[in-house]
Amino acid sequence: MRSLSPEPGEVDLAERYAYPPGATWMRANMVASLDGAAQRDGRSGGLGNAADRHLFLLLRGLADVVVVGAGTVRAEGYGPVKRSAGWDGVRDGRTPVPPIAIVSRSLDLDFDAPIFTEAQVPTIVLTTATADPVRLKAARERADVVVAGRDALDFAVAVRELEARGHRRLLCEGGPACLAQIVAAGLLDELCLTLSPTLLGGHALRIVDGPPVPVPPDMTLAHALQDEDFLFLRYVRSR
Repeated sequence: MRSLSPEPGEVDLAERYAYPPGATWMRANMVASLDGAAQRDGRSGGLGNAADRHLFLLLRGLADVVVVGAGTVRAEGYGPVKRSAGWDGVRDGRTPVPPIAIVSRSLDLDFDAPIFTEAQVPTIVLTTATADPVRLKAARERADVVVAGRDALDFAVAVRELEARGHRRLLCEGGPACLAQIVAAGLLDELCLTLSPTLLGGHALRIVDGPPVPVPPDMTLAHALQDEDFLFLRYVRSR
C-alpha cells in the first residue's frame, strides 16, 4: 500500500476530465455515501457538496449528450441543460449545450415540461418498439425519438444512433437502474464517483441497481481528488 498525498494547489478539472480524442466514450457520473447509498431522501443531490455540483456541471459541458433514466428525470425534477460558468472553450465547435437523452420504455413523461419545451437543443428520447403508440406520437412531437430494441432498450443500438447524430462523448447521470443496463451491456468506459463522507444506513439503492453483471468490467483508478472530506474518484475500464 502507499499513501495518496494531496497535490499542492488547484487542479485543472477540464484537463483532468477531458474525453479521449476520437473515441466514442461512455462516462458515468455518480455519488455515493461511505456505506454505498446512491440517494438521500430519494435524491442523489442530497449527498454532494459545492465541489460536486461544480464537477457535475463541468462534466455536462464536456459531454456531447447527457443520458438519464426517466425515473431520475421525475425524481430529481430535471430541466434542460443550461450553460454554466466555467464552460469557456470546452464547447467550441459544438452546440451551446448538450441535449438530454431520456431512457424510457413506458414513455411516462410530461411532454409539456420545460425539459422538452425550453430546451435549447431538442431533447432526445430513447425508447422501444413496443412503446404505447399514442405516447410515442406525443414524444415525436416534442423530442428527437430513437427507437432502440423491441421489448427492452438495446443500449448498443442507442449508442450507435447517438453516435450517428455526432454524439461521441456520452455522459450518463443515472439513475442506478439505467447505469445497470449500460454496465450489463458492456458499454461503460469510465466511472466518475463522488464519495460523500456520510453513513446513511437503511435500504437505499446503490449506484448500480440491477441483476448481477455476467462479466464485471475491471476498472483502473485514473485519479483521486479531494475537496473538504469528499473524494472524487475517476476509474476507467481496463483494456
